[in-house]
Amino acid sequence: MTSGRHARGRIQPVSSPPYDIDEVFPPEGARDAQSTQPMPYAPAAGTVRETAEAPGFHKADGEAGDIARGERRGKSEGKGKGKLGGILQGADLGTEITASLVVFLVALPLCIGVAVASGTPAELGIITGVVGGLVVGMTRGSALQVSGPAAGLTALVAETVEAHGIAMLGVIVLMSGLLQIGLGMIRLGRMFQAISIAVVQGMLAGIGLPLMFSQSYPLADATAPGTAVENILGFPAHVLDTFTSGQTAIAALLGIATVVLSFVWKKAPGPVSRIPAALVAVAIGIVVAALPGVEVKTLQVGDLLSAVQVPGPEQFAGLADPAVLTAVLTFTVIASAESLFTAAAVDRMHDGPRTRYNTELIAQGAGNTVCGILGALPMTAVVARSSANVQAGARTRLSRTLHGLWLLAFALLLPSVLALIPISVLAGVLVHSGWKLLAPEQFPKMWRQDRGEFVVMAITTGTIVATALLEGVLVGLAAGIVLAALRMSRTSIEHRVEGDTAKLVMTGNATFLRLPKVIDALEAVGSAGTPRIRLDLMGVTHLDHACRSQIEEFVAQKRAPGTVRVELLLPDLPGPGRGPGRKPRPGPKPKPKRRSGLGLSPESPPTSASAPVSAPVSAPVSPSWPPPQPHERSSSGALYDAFYGPSQPGPSAEWYYLDTRPFEGLQDSEDARWRDHQG
Repeated sequence: MTSGRHARGRIQPVSSPPYDIDEVFPPEGARDAQSTQPMPYAPAAGTVRETAEAPGFHKADGEAGDIARGERRGKSEGKGKGKLGGILQGADLGTEITASLVVFLVALPLCIGVAVASGTPAELGIITGVVGGLVVGMTRGSALQVSGPAAGLTALVAETVEAHGIAMLGVIVLMSGLLQIGLGMIRLGRMFQAISIAVVQGMLAGIGLPLMFSQSYPLADATAPGTAVENILGFPAHVLDTFTSGQTAIAALLGIATVVLSFVWKKAPGPVSRIPAALVAVAIGIVVAALPGVEVKTLQVGDLLSAVQVPGPEQFAGLADPAVLTAVLTFTVIASAESLFTAAAVDRMHDGPRTRYNTELIAQGAGNTVCGILGALPMTAVVARSSANVQAGARTRLSRTLHGLWLLAFALLLPSVLALIPISVLAGVLVHSGWKLLAPEQFPKMWRQDRGEFVVMAITTGTIVATALLEGVLVGLAAGIVLAALRMSRTSIEHRVEGDTAKLVMTGNATFLRLPKVIDALEAVGSAGTPRIRLDLMGVTHLDHACRSQIEEFVAQKRAPGTVRVELLLPDLPGPGRGPGRKPRPGPKPKPKRRSGLGLSPESPPTSASAPVSAPVSAPVSPSWPPPQPHERSSSGALYDAFYGPSQPGPSAEWYYLDTRPFEGLQDSEDARWRDHQG
């Protein structure tokens, strides 16, 4: 690419840039949702990198950054290499395989535990885990999120099975899956992106803490009492009972060794540290369990094929029951919310591709549809498996897909191998995952950064522990909304008496949350006993109906006797039935006296010989001169206008009554300060 320019009468060639112009400004036809040309230059922080429309960047159907790096390079550079090659582009196959084995070891006890807690055969939990890996794992909604039996639906599944029978469970799960697909197709998945990071961290902690206590019981070959609160309260007695028996002590030592190994294994020297600690712990546990005299509990899995229960016409006829339809809607809402809230949490665990929420919701619906056809348990995304997948170093969808393959292969072909794995070892793996989810260091960090967000985080965690995941997240979201509303409605109110006038100056957002403060200020101004009252609201950026009504009532009450002159200056905000740019309501309204130039009085001298008063101010203000605050404005606003522009009302401003006589002394002092500043 060459061009020229004219210099000293000759055409000088201009050297070509070191990059192709099409890389920076790709042709229109190449800017599709899959095209991601690398940037040939390093953009400055806060400029191009954060701008979706900048050169080399574009939006993909409103969900930018949701395609894996390996997939993008595979499509742009490796066409014809096959789908697997595109998925693995830029990833290590060995790491993906080892990560899938770690997820498999975490998923196996969860599948069995959720199924047993739901009052169904353990094999149904494994079937759901297999579908979550092979069906949902192959989709492009989320690269690292892993799905399986829904722990958040355990109580609901148990109630449904008890009320309608296990045969109806398949129909309910099937219809829930179809509804999820419909919700994803109408693009309702993106609404779950609007979630505070404090709520996400609180959700993770609220999942991790009960997980640790619940798995501390099988870690010693014991049975957990039940709910999270019961497990926490019963933990001291459980510790005392653990070492009363030799076999439970051996199981507990195996579980504790697994937890310790999970923390310190990364510090192992050389390539040994690349072997997942969970695999090492399982190998040690199998060896110890095989020793003579050791009797610890191991996994027991039955025949998967015999556990499949395909719904028939009789079960579909049960959809006429309103109670069944209610269960379908409940399953849909909880499963969708739990999956997409988990997606928001998992996205913050890694720096890879972001979740495509609508696609992920459709994928979850497809998985639940298949689970319903097989008569299995409902599925959601599971934080424990997903975090284990991220921590194991996975970068693509291959790891979560392979974990479903391992579940299927071991349950069908090698059930005897699963019977060698001690349950206490798998419980130790889950205790370590629970600690990583809890992340106790995040609480003091959040306290130092933002105490309001800390309160939201603590409320979310406590509510999840006390109730359930969905209820805790909803309470946390409500707390976050209240905090945001309080912070967005910050109002500054100053009232004082100057001479014969009681002044009230209000700035910020005046909402009903600050109504008590507004009422107190109005009462203080009204009880001053002065013949004039001035209410200056020109600095208010938002005035809701509650505050506006209160102020108008106060003005009407004070004007009624005719003994007090009340001036009300409202901001240029759209009132009822009016919007920005519309004409003001008809009716005579007094207009303020307009002053020339900067708003100085005609008697004021010009600021300098070269700059008349009527000239606009374009020179920057000296840092040594502090800009005036909104409450420092006078009736003419001279000093304030010089710094911030004219403060005269716009065409829709409402000036109910303006006394054009300036306050004595204040205007003169402002003019003097301005003249001193100019020269």
